[in-house]
Amino acid sequence: MLNQIKLFFEQHLMLSAPDESLEEKLQLATVVLFLEMMYMDDKVEPKEQEIILSLIHQNFSLTAEQTTALLALAEQQRIQATDYFQFTSLINKEYNLEQKVGLIEALWKIAFVDGVLDMNEEYLVRKIADLLYVPHTAFIMAKNRVAG
Repeated sequence: MLNQIKLFFEQHLMLSAPDESLEEKLQLATVVLFLEMMYMDDKVEPKEQEIILSLIHQNFSLTAEQTTALLALAEQQRIQATDYFQFTSLINKEYNLEQKVGLIEALWKIAFVDGVLDMNEEYLVRKIADLLYVPHTAFIMAKNRVAG
């Protein structure tokens, strides 16, 4: 009886779980963080949307259709998320320090694109950097590269 119940759940969980590659999961986690940064100051501006599209094109080799699908899925994940750990833990396991600093730099670009650094935006970049174990000096240097 227990084996039948276990088999039932394994089959149904496998059917409902999307078959995503590690690369797709990393892309999704990254874009969720990009979107979260865009919404952090409670103002979504076209410049922010444009920089996110630009960052997606720079970092991932995706078609326009794939980019649209990734953004839609990332938006769903962002809304449903209760914290950042589910995204940062995957990034932490798979990215090296240079890639993590690149992600922090991308978040700074989104924060600075409207010409105003909101305190909530700065808080989010700091929080993500801490969750990714990015050293404080690398965090500050990334900020200075983008702001300067």
